[in-house]
Amino acid sequence: MTEALRGLLLGIVSLAGGFAVGSAFVALLIVLDLIPRLVQLTRGHRRSAVFESAILIGSLYWICADLFDWTFRLSARFLLIPAVFQGLFVGMFAAALTEVLNVIPIVSKRLKLKPYLLPLLMAMVLGKVTGSLVDWLWLQP
Repeated sequence: MTEALRGLLLGIVSLAGGFAVGSAFVALLIVLDLIPRLVQLTRGHRRSAVFESAILIGSLYWICADLFDWTFRLSARFLLIPAVFQGLFVGMFAAALTEVLNVIPIVSKRLKLKPYLLPLLMAMVLGKVTGSLVDWLWLQP
């Protein structure tokens, strides 16, 4: 009986934790208007439901993949296409978050880097891409 009670308690705590993390994620999306800003940046106003559905379906898929420990043994060459799309999503999401919070304009103004803004942005983008490729192609077997 105690094992069943422990399992029930673990399920309740896990569900509560999931609700807390999910609520924080939704609050982040709503309060910072990330989805509408992402739609505006990509000029995809007619496809805003696609953005919302993609985030929902992606979240549900990765929850199930983590919960049920799904693994697929695929070659790195085959995974290149989904990795590119995942990188595009994370990059656009980070860009929307950065733009909403106005981080780059404030930092460039305070550090007097306004004339060097384009090279700074290109260095950030190329550094992120290079670091991701090195990690994905060489450091992760």
